[in-house]
Amino acid sequence: MDSTASRRTASGRSSVVESIRGFTFAGVRISKEELRRRITMPDYLRMAMREAIQSKDVDTVRRHFDMAYAAGAEIPQPPEYPIIVFINSKSGGRHGPQLKARLQELMGEEQVFDLSVVKPHEFVQYGLSCLEKFAALGDSCAKVTRERIRVVAAGGDGTVGWILGCLGELKKQGREPVPPTGIIPLGTGNDLSRSFGWGGSFPFNWKSATKSILDRVATGPINRLDSWNLLISMPAGEKLETPHSLKPTEDASLDQELDIDGELPKKLSNYQGVYYNYFSIGMDAQVAYGFHHLRNEKPYLAQGPISNKLIYSGYSCTQGWFFTPCSSDPCLRGLNNILRLYVKKVSSSKWEQVPVPSSVRSIVTLNLPSYGGGRNPWGHLKPKYLEKRGFVEAHADDGYIEIFGLKQGWHASMVMVELISAKHIAQASAIRFELRAGEWDEAYMQMDGEPWKQPINKEYSTFIEIKRVPFQSLMVNGK
Repeated sequence: MDSTASRRTASGRSSVVESIRGFTFAGVRISKEELRRRITMPDYLRMAMREAIQSKDVDTVRRHFDMAYAAGAEIPQPPEYPIIVFINSKSGGRHGPQLKARLQELMGEEQVFDLSVVKPHEFVQYGLSCLEKFAALGDSCAKVTRERIRVVAAGGDGTVGWILGCLGELKKQGREPVPPTGIIPLGTGNDLSRSFGWGGSFPFNWKSATKSILDRVATGPINRLDSWNLLISMPAGEKLETPHSLKPTEDASLDQELDIDGELPKKLSNYQGVYYNYFSIGMDAQVAYGFHHLRNEKPYLAQGPISNKLIYSGYSCTQGWFFTPCSSDPCLRGLNNILRLYVKKVSSSKWEQVPVPSSVRSIVTLNLPSYGGGRNPWGHLKPKYLEKRGFVEAHADDGYIEIFGLKQGWHASMVMVELISAKHIAQASAIRFELRAGEWDEAYMQMDGEPWKQPINKEYSTFIEIKRVPFQSLMVNGK
């Protein structure tokens, strides 16, 4: 068997083993009391942070500082590795509530935030501000705790991205250091978790594994992660049901270095968001959109990652991804009929148009080496091919994003089992899609698993512009 075939077999085997075994640290035994001592904050800090978040007022918690440093009181000491956990208790099927209870048992409920109750931006705005206020008052314990604190995101890729985005606001506000983030995978794909060594599924031996995970978060090395700002500029008046990750904005504008062919409407609607793994346009997003709505209408179907994957696979077969109706004109199926693609290629500061192959029905821009549950559709490219195409080896912190195409369901299936690579289109530091309606008056898109239906206009273009966020997220490596 040649090396390529061996790699494919090994990749498939490891994926199956990972799905069965989950994520664990074999042979590691950690005392519950020792772990609690190392990661739990002093009572006065935990209570003050919780109260500041609940009241949404940092100024009302001064009394906790006064009591901790009252005459005769023992000087509080900072924990060696303070940790805060955000958990999406709705993820992971029945495991979410159980994991939440286990985490509270190990570190106290004040350091475990259920995302249905406390949002990450509230923690940043009030919880961390509480530590910073105490530090400004001369509290060395609060100061060191703020400097050492690490965050755990217990959920799927969407949950992780949400938390990273809120923590990124600290960089914009000059409130460094930004806490590094570890992951407990509770989602379906868990590609961010896989990319940083936290595994692709929730462990079967989760009670004992939870201690090991927290220990690894406390002591693991730090990696960096690029993130990408996405701007949608579209004619005003069109109704857009935005996903959680996209927000209306009036401050953003398109890159002026790239001329626009044609007139712009008098009024524009702009939306902006950040993604960490992928953004896609086309058939794969249409399948995700249908699955998303099916799951919302019939939540009893979504009982965990395995059932989600089975339903998703079955649903994709009904959407024309594998079997396109015979009445559809083959020449109208490709995305090249509705969009143009412009990029800034590797080692270039100039925009240039890149042709979109007529066979491509889905375009994906990918930041991580993991997509769709641990697959690498970009592939492991040989040095000669990289040089020929003007590409560089892909990494999550290299400042470039990979752009590839999928033709139809059969092609996508072959790509996802790594029998072949996807259709390589470009590697870029910036991207602009220009969409104009033709036979279609809408396009399907998704960003880190959040799909939406994008209206497009025959008279005026809709633009999707993607640029790298100027600072990187800090990730704890779980390997």
